Amino acid sequence: MRTAAILPLLVVVVLGAAACATAPMTALPDNVKWVDHPAFPGVKLAVLYGNPSQPGPFVVRLWFPANYQVPPHFHPVAEHVTIIQGTFLVGMGDQLDPSKFSELPTGTFGVIPPGMKHFARAKGEVVLQLHGTGPWGLTYVNPADDPRRRTNP
Repeated sequence: MRTAAILPLLVVVVLGAAACATAPMTALPDNVKWVDHPAFPGVKLAVLYGNPSQPGPFVVRLWFPANYQVPPHFHPVAEHVTIIQGTFLVGMGDQLDPSKFSELPTGTFGVIPPGMKHFARAKGEVVLQLHGTGPWGLTYVNPADDPRRRTNP
């Protein structure tokens, strides 16, 4: 009889402890650590939450210099994008075609499905935020566009 009474209490304690296992998290702009993006030379990356290369939720920010162009590429998971600052131009397809650009001003939110080929260009400096569920990845349509495959002379 005692076991029957203790079991629900134990479940409540365990579930309550699991719910408290994480604490609130805040990323203040002055405390964000920017690093060089491994796939986009000249672009800065800040991981705000999680680890994009691991299973689970993540949030990152990207800073693009003016006129930075991203060749056609795709991702294995949905790309959730919010434009924090500036205007980003995005087009769909496996060939970079400026006539296909759509203008995404500050405040825009969008989702690109997994595997959808797309390309982009920064119109002025741009900061955007990506969030999703990892593991995250990026595959260039043309492998020659991938700076990670290049070797330094």
